[in-house]
Amino acid sequence: MAYVIRDLFKKCTCVFFAVFVFSCLPHSAFAQDNLEVTFDVAAPTIPLPQIFVPNIDLDGRGSTSDKTWPRVAAASEVLDIWRSEIGFTGVYRLQLNLWEISQLDKEKEAQEKLLGNYEKIIKMVTDSGGLVILNIFSTPPGLGSVLDKKSSPVDLKTFKALIKQYVRQFSCKNRFNVWYEVWNAPDLDDFFLGGEQEYLSLYRMVAEAVLELREETKIFIPVGGPSSSWWFQNFDGNTVVTPERSLIYDLIRFCYKHKLPLDFISWHGFSSDPLIEKEKTRYNQNAASLIREWLSYFNFDSKTPLIIDEWNYDSGLNVVPERREKANIGASYIVSRLKNMYEAGVDKQVFFSLEDFQNNEEGINRNVGIFWVGRQDGGYEGGSKATYNIFKMLAKLGREFYPGVKTGDDFVDVVCSKSPDEYAIMIYNYIDTDIARNYVSRNISALNAAERKILLGLIKKDKFEKILRNDPGIGKLHVTKKLRSLLNKAREAGEKAQQLRNESRQIKVTIKNIGDEYVFQRYVVDAGCNSNCGFIPIQEKTLAAAPVYQETLSLPPYSVNLIILKKKIIEPKPASEEKSDGTVLGSEHTNAVPEQEGVAAGKENSAAPENIKNETPAPEKQP
Repeated sequence: MAYVIRDLFKKCTCVFFAVFVFSCLPHSAFAQDNLEVTFDVAAPTIPLPQIFVPNIDLDGRGSTSDKTWPRVAAASEVLDIWRSEIGFTGVYRLQLNLWEISQLDKEKEAQEKLLGNYEKIIKMVTDSGGLVILNIFSTPPGLGSVLDKKSSPVDLKTFKALIKQYVRQFSCKNRFNVWYEVWNAPDLDDFFLGGEQEYLSLYRMVAEAVLELREETKIFIPVGGPSSSWWFQNFDGNTVVTPERSLIYDLIRFCYKHKLPLDFISWHGFSSDPLIEKEKTRYNQNAASLIREWLSYFNFDSKTPLIIDEWNYDSGLNVVPERREKANIGASYIVSRLKNMYEAGVDKQVFFSLEDFQNNEEGINRNVGIFWVGRQDGGYEGGSKATYNIFKMLAKLGREFYPGVKTGDDFVDVVCSKSPDEYAIMIYNYIDTDIARNYVSRNISALNAAERKILLGLIKKDKFEKILRNDPGIGKLHVTKKLRSLLNKAREAGEKAQQLRNESRQIKVTIKNIGDEYVFQRYVVDAGCNSNCGFIPIQEKTLAAAPVYQETLSLPPYSVNLIILKKKIIEPKPASEEKSDGTVLGSEHTNAVPEQEGVAAGKENSAAPENIKNETPAPEKQP
């Protein structure tokens, strides 16, 4: 649940450089006036990347008096909705709160029920073919350096035995599909009271417990981390300028030194920038590429899964309208971010979170969920947001993915897939709400130390925002040519984005080689959908068999369209179809309908067998 407030205008050098990431991307026209995309269904495909599967963190919570339900887990009613409408076939993250469990040590019956509910959730995912990332979090009383659930453990031997007990139960006895993640955002004081060495010792205890059970049972049990607040962060507020000082780097080196397993690497990524994973460091590599190089250097598999285990639309506040009243903005952001995650080389992602946080004991109010939540004293109160329909759209993607289909536009793009007898095309229009400052942030690593210092000085003197509005003119600044060029491009991006936030884009979609007759369905998430929206096609028609089909769509700002093409099933002609001479095919008898009680012979009879009726349906309207 880590949350890093990323605000370019904070008057603090460490925050400015620590929060925004990566590198210099080639400048392009920020949008094309005439949008076209061609989707050839005969083109090569690959298995659908895990990035595009509906994956979500099961956290959330309103007020509840049920102490036997995991405190940070979403309400059971929401889990049931997800199970029935989407299904648990993806990656799901759940926090195992050891402090909470220990609070019921004197109420064994309630404690057993609480543990049973943890198992119930994990089993539900495993039985559906999904994967649970179980986040091991908090230290029970008596095991930490201080009496606080965020404390680092000091009684490491007892802590290791406790973890081994849970891993044995979930992975060895029940054979659940669980990956164990060690702690949550340990680099933030709000989540971990300790330093780097304390965290690494904690990781070692969990990893050794897993190793011992692997050897004992011959079952492969994955363990990883560190679930840091950003991929480059460490305990001293590191910046993207020195990613080699990150906790991730130190964890890789530590595991190499002590021969510990490191089966996946995870971090958080809250932002409003859909390109954040594509940004590069001063090593001219993005995060995924650089981490894989570190893994190889320390003799780990470079294909070790890289997981962004918490992410969402984020403008630096706990509660923002883009995640509720204007949820279509956050919804369109999801698809844009996923496409860029995939292209950046990230393996898996877990969206945060299933449900909002509100009216809870901890006093945490965050509208990050895809379900809103109200007071629950009298029973469940809540509902879905527009973002939930995006996950329904993702669930309709086929198992095969077309990697080469793209528009070349900076805001509008597509995701195309297929399954037997069906094709799916997602088209989104997301305009970065903070594009000017995000553009500058992505280019920080391209500047030298002196240029970064000048840029920071402009921010501290509150000149940055005026510069991006060209007031005063950028040409009057006493800065280097490179920095002036960067600010100019950021200003151009902001002006173009501002224009596009108020106008729809037209895109011509050309579909080639569909061949057969198809049923065309189109679903939409836009500004007309914010809470409790239905999920039904707004357009449905039949496409005649043809080698090429074209459709022009209007894409409002912050909208997502899903086109589904289902091969039309041609019903066999009934055996009772008449010949031209009036006889009935497939029958030597008269076509008269036997008289039924209360129905005259020859009149419509709902009880008559289907093959006796001779009704031909009206032809469907062609496009």
